[in-house]
Amino acid sequence: MATPLTGLQHRDGGGGVALMGGPLNNPVESSSSSSSNTTTTVSSSIASSSSSSSSPSCLKNSALKSPILIFLFFHKAIRSELDGLHRAAMVVATEPDGNIQPLVQRYHFFREIYKHHCNAEDEVIFPALDIRVKNVARTYSLEHQGESALFDQLFELLNSNMQDDEGFRRELASCTGALKTSVNQHMSKEEEQVFPLLIEKFSFEEQASLVWQFLCSIPVNMMAEFLPWLSSSVSPDEHPDMLKCLCKIVPNEKLLQQVIFTWMDGKSVSGGHRRNVFSCCKSSGDGISMEQTEKGRCGCESSNIGKRKYLDASCEVSDSAAHPVNEILHWHRAIKRELNDIANEARKIQLSGDFSDISAFNERLQFIAEVCIFHSIAEDKVIFPAVDGELSFVQEHAEEESQFNKFRCLIESIQSAGANSSSAEFYTRLCSHADQIMDTIQKHFHDEEVQVLPLARNHFSPQRQRELLYQSLCVMPLKLVERVLPWLVGLLSEEEARSFLQNMHLAAPASDTALVTLFSGWACKGRSQDLCLSSSAIGCCPVKRLTDIEEDVRSPMCACASPISGKANISYVQEDEGIRPVKRGNFSGLCENNHACKPPGSVNSKKPSCRSQGCCVPGLGVNTSNLGISSLAAVKSLRSLSFSPSAPSLNSSLFIWETESSSSNIGSTSRPIDNIFKFHKAICKDLEYLDVESGKLSGCDETFLRQFSGRFRLLWGLYRAHSNAEDEIVFPALESRESLHNVSHSYTLDHKQEEKLFEDISSLLSELSHLHESLSKTKLSEESNQSPQADDCIRTYNELATKLQGMCKSIRVTLDQHVYREELELWPLFDRHFSVEEQDKIVGRIIGTTGAEVLQSMLPWVTSALTQEEQNKMMDTWKQATKNTMFSEWLNEWWKGCSDSEIATSESCISQEGTSIQESLDHSDQMFKPGWKDIFRMNQNELESEVRKVSRDPTLDPRRKAYLIQNLMTSKWIAAQQKLPEARSGETLNDGDVPGCSPSFHDQEKQVYGCEHYKRNCKLLASCCNKLFACRFCHDDVSDHSMDRKSTSEMMCMRCLKVQAVGPVCTTPSCNGFSMAKYYCSICKFFDDERTVYHCPFCNLCRVGRGLGIDFFHCMKCNCCLGMKLSDHKCREKGLETNCPICCDFLFTSSAAVRALPCGHFMHSSCFQAYTCSHYTCPICSKSLGDMAVYFGMLDALLATEELPEEYRDRCQDILCNDCDKKGTTRFHWLYHKCGYCGSYNTRVIKSDSTDTNCSRAS
Repeated sequence: MATPLTGLQHRDGGGGVALMGGPLNNPVESSSSSSSNTTTTVSSSIASSSSSSSSPSCLKNSALKSPILIFLFFHKAIRSELDGLHRAAMVVATEPDGNIQPLVQRYHFFREIYKHHCNAEDEVIFPALDIRVKNVARTYSLEHQGESALFDQLFELLNSNMQDDEGFRRELASCTGALKTSVNQHMSKEEEQVFPLLIEKFSFEEQASLVWQFLCSIPVNMMAEFLPWLSSSVSPDEHPDMLKCLCKIVPNEKLLQQVIFTWMDGKSVSGGHRRNVFSCCKSSGDGISMEQTEKGRCGCESSNIGKRKYLDASCEVSDSAAHPVNEILHWHRAIKRELNDIANEARKIQLSGDFSDISAFNERLQFIAEVCIFHSIAEDKVIFPAVDGELSFVQEHAEEESQFNKFRCLIESIQSAGANSSSAEFYTRLCSHADQIMDTIQKHFHDEEVQVLPLARNHFSPQRQRELLYQSLCVMPLKLVERVLPWLVGLLSEEEARSFLQNMHLAAPASDTALVTLFSGWACKGRSQDLCLSSSAIGCCPVKRLTDIEEDVRSPMCACASPISGKANISYVQEDEGIRPVKRGNFSGLCENNHACKPPGSVNSKKPSCRSQGCCVPGLGVNTSNLGISSLAAVKSLRSLSFSPSAPSLNSSLFIWETESSSSNIGSTSRPIDNIFKFHKAICKDLEYLDVESGKLSGCDETFLRQFSGRFRLLWGLYRAHSNAEDEIVFPALESRESLHNVSHSYTLDHKQEEKLFEDISSLLSELSHLHESLSKTKLSEESNQSPQADDCIRTYNELATKLQGMCKSIRVTLDQHVYREELELWPLFDRHFSVEEQDKIVGRIIGTTGAEVLQSMLPWVTSALTQEEQNKMMDTWKQATKNTMFSEWLNEWWKGCSDSEIATSESCISQEGTSIQESLDHSDQMFKPGWKDIFRMNQNELESEVRKVSRDPTLDPRRKAYLIQNLMTSKWIAAQQKLPEARSGETLNDGDVPGCSPSFHDQEKQVYGCEHYKRNCKLLASCCNKLFACRFCHDDVSDHSMDRKSTSEMMCMRCLKVQAVGPVCTTPSCNGFSMAKYYCSICKFFDDERTVYHCPFCNLCRVGRGLGIDFFHCMKCNCCLGMKLSDHKCREKGLETNCPICCDFLFTSSAAVRALPCGHFMHSSCFQAYTCSHYTCPICSKSLGDMAVYFGMLDALLATEELPEEYRDRCQDILCNDCDKKGTTRFHWLYHKCGYCGSYNTRVIKSDSTDTNCSRAS
């Protein structure tokens, strides 16, 4: 076969692929005709088949029933190669003397294989899926770009000058582990989401066609490496099953089967499996008409020998073979001619103003763009390295690609805009682009002909020149070669065409007999003469020669010679597991209208008739136009692989997405939803810390390890809160839009995989900590003597530290790519599909499920990663979302109540983040906030001036304004009260110093401290009257004023009876840290020792429950905490900030349970139970308090039995329904009036003096 790509020829047995630990299992039980639960069944089957280790027959059954599952074989080979690479990299990292060069060669090989695998998916599989299932494929195409960037980083490291550095090998192992993690996660997601969708949405035949197009999209020279590598990666038991599956996928044509299975046989790979693939197809009972045996294979080998002997003789006769490299001029002339025709066509469109054939024009441009780009790739990878390693036309090739892309975008804009908009401008730009491309190509070709061709003629023999040309042709995939060869040969003279075919046959290796026969047949289709060019070029028809030497052939290969031979050769590929009744391969000469092998707009438009065609070979049966896409995207991705050191640009993505406009809008205007992505910046900052600092764990001290673990667990907890908010709020909001179904499923899978990574790192950190403790104990016990046990511990510790460094690199890479894709794909969707108000509601819902403890850790963590401007914007958005709540008050009180030591406990890295929050708040409020010292210095006039200033401030919310004015007016009294404890500072209070200095009991018999209201172990010193009370209710019951518990600064421990600063434990040494209660709130100064309580930062109160996001959430509009099941309640602004309509107690601060009514109003639960004994309507709005259908049905039955007096039968009453708010007319009744619209009896009479015979009808 063709010479492999640069860097692949060194692959040998020493770099073999290790097999996976267990074969795949669990067959898929359903195909495309299954019921609606197909996706779930298939997904679980795939998941189990990729992880379990039982019988290998499952993969056979799965792949034979659903051809798309042959990708499980591909994935298994990729996983196996990644495992081998990672193991080898870990060995290199732990053994400094290890040789790194074999590993580098394996990196090159795997990069080429995986890159072409991804390109073929982007070109074939994902576009087909996107046609039938929207919003799935793009994410996986973006992941391919992320993986390409990982390869670039890996090779950048390999090409750096760091190989002698101590940390190079560990960094290499870390990068390899990150690549392994990223690729494995990507493939697992494909198996869980993409494959089940393909099985559900595509029939058996369509799946087989997709896989065949996938194979035809891989360059020919890579197929010679890919298929033997795949064959060597499966177990001997699985190998026949994989071949059976391929027999169902490859079209049922002898020549195509021989080309593919010759590659599969792996003749060019040393140490590969040498199996008779054709006999395997025969023995499987698939009914394939190709029944080659070992005897048949001997015939192929003899044909190779005869062919080589004949060609050697013929080359002496041919005079045109003196400088075969001159055939590059044929390509140059053909490309320039095609481009010239395109330019002339553009001028015709300009003159005529007719855009009706713009699609054909675009198709023609796509074709020549693919030819030019692959021609450039062949030069960069084959011709130039052989001629002169210093010679490069990379910039020229990149410029040509850019111009083709601009031209394509212009044509698409013309198609989308139509001929009526700015036609003159389109005409001018169309011609200008065509002329520009033509000028660039001509200059480039001239430079190559002057600089490159003379060197090739002088330095290479004719045979070497032929080999270079043949290798250049094999850079193209089969599907493009099938279109290019007829196009090129059709533009050559007869002599040039014969010479071209002769040189191709002379250059092809003996193993490429079937392939070069296929190429020759395709090339002959470009000529209209009544002869076979191959016959005149090499002395006989290669198809006929190949046919004659096969002993088992019953009918001629040429379909033209026998019209029924094609039908005779068709046999259903049939097994117990599946049927493939349609033949996808086709002879191009069979149909007069077949244009599969003709390029769009080919100059030679005449089609040879069946009887005049000299030789016929089967076509691939691949028509990309059925998918509505072209392979140009994959071509551009290949171009980036060939010379670019960086990841491919977004413009070379698979689809024409709106990334340009959306990405340009990111960050231009502030939106409420942007706050979600502010967390991304903080996450990436901590991920960088973990990645960098994990390299210092080897030989570190216990303090650093503890600090590293703390930082990791902080990140894990906050990441979990962030991902839960996305999974439960953000993603469902996106999925609620019909056009965005499936857009977030891939990201939900990402969260599951990332959580697993965090768990693995956590367990490894715990293991490292235990080992560190053991190592410390060993060192202490051995003192100065070094024992073998200590050496083993150190070695194990270093191995774990290296593994941890790799896992930290993996989590950083995984989350960085996840964040990047979210911001690129999901972020712009909010602008297009959600209003600002809807975004505010989403942000409010996210914040409303975040508890106070999480916020206290999250806010400093996030703000530390933001600039001052970003902090201000974030806090402004939070204030807007929480404008109806007490969030600002909570934030101020929390900050004032936090001591420096409490802030520092989070970690040294966020010790100054709280300052950033306070600065952003002060900066955004833009107003004077006097402290107590300022108030004492103010006179009455100054205080009144401050009150007026607050009153006139239009930016303040009315509730906030009232709060500030009230505090200013009472500020002197409050300040004086707070000065009182300072007067006693340093004094020790005895039992009799303060009233109430004695213990009280919640349960006198059991001696449980507390009061009738709460169980707690302390009393509070009321700042208003300097008396001790067990709780504020005890104070209010015996006082003429209310106790402000938040102003409490001192408490008394009921065990030691010592008054001290309020806190969660007693500070008296005799109590030894005696806890005051299980729950303590430093803001509310609240203690509770028996209930589950949480502090809501938006109510700024402690409430009974497990917490926000667990069993409650805070509604920002209603400003109240509601149960999670009430997420779809009816909102009323500040609905809880009112009195109970029954008992008139203030509901917001009430300690009794509150019930939400269907109408949106609230009342105490106890009041509701008493009230509904005699009423069924809301006392405020009169709407029904529940479903009254049964009661209303009883009233219907009651009224049906009643008869009104004669004088009332014709009277009607106008009513207003309290439930549906509609007016209507009903028959007279002195008690019950039914609404004609909703059937409710919850109505009231608004007029009763009308008389109407039709009053029973609602109006």
